[in-house]
Amino acid sequence: MQCFWADDPAITLDPNRISPALTSFADEACATVARLFVYVGVLALFSILGVRAWDQWQVELADWPAAEVGWSMADHASPAFALNPRNASDKFEKSDTYVIRRHPEGGRKDVLRWSGATAKPVVELEIYRPGGEYGPARAARAELASRMLAPGIELEAAGVLETKFGSVALLRQAGGQEGTGSCLGFFKRIDEPALQLSGWSCQGDGLPARRAAINCMLNRLILLGQGNEPKLAELFARSELERDSCSSATASADWMMGLENPRLRGPL
Repeated sequence: MQCFWADDPAITLDPNRISPALTSFADEACATVARLFVYVGVLALFSILGVRAWDQWQVELADWPAAEVGWSMADHASPAFALNPRNASDKFEKSDTYVIRRHPEGGRKDVLRWSGATAKPVVELEIYRPGGEYGPARAARAELASRMLAPGIELEAAGVLETKFGSVALLRQAGGQEGTGSCLGFFKRIDEPALQLSGWSCQGDGLPARRAAINCMLNRLILLGQGNEPKLAELFARSELERDSCSSATASADWMMGLENPRLRGPL
């Protein structure tokens, strides 16, 4: 049988000519590959951002000990405390960070932190107004140790400090040596109204200087607004009558206020 189509010049294929169907297919394939590259790039960008956000969240979570689980950030709450200025011309001293945390059972913690040259916190002051979650003082001191040093580290007594809020217990790492790198913690509970002051300081050359710094910080602590807590406002008003100046606090860091020598009271 003779094949006429093979000899028909009208339908003879040009070997140098690309079929329009193949051209269209190649264009579609290139476009699809380009879209895939864009899609994969967007997914990779979101993955990087997600990992970064997760790492940042883990770092922020690591700043708070396990005992703080159950507390949540109160981002819309207004600060209630500040440090009174040293001079009349100065404004209220603001901390580098001010965090407010609330507990479902009614507790509130205002945490003020000051950072050093390395942006790492070197001073912390926590004002805790407890609710139904209020625990024993021993557990609170263990929680302070985990904030101040690390979980599992114990604190030992380091003397007593007299402030406008009364006697404040000072604490340091058990078995620690006095020096520039050591930190000094403090702890005070007030029964009426229920209030807990705690924190630590790593500033200063030696523990006497840190005692004076803590004394000055607590004596300068003020309540910004009375709000619906008249008992708290009354406490701060009474404490102002006992407030000492920072210069006096510095002068009191002598042998009578040393780590092993509490303030002498009354006749011998």
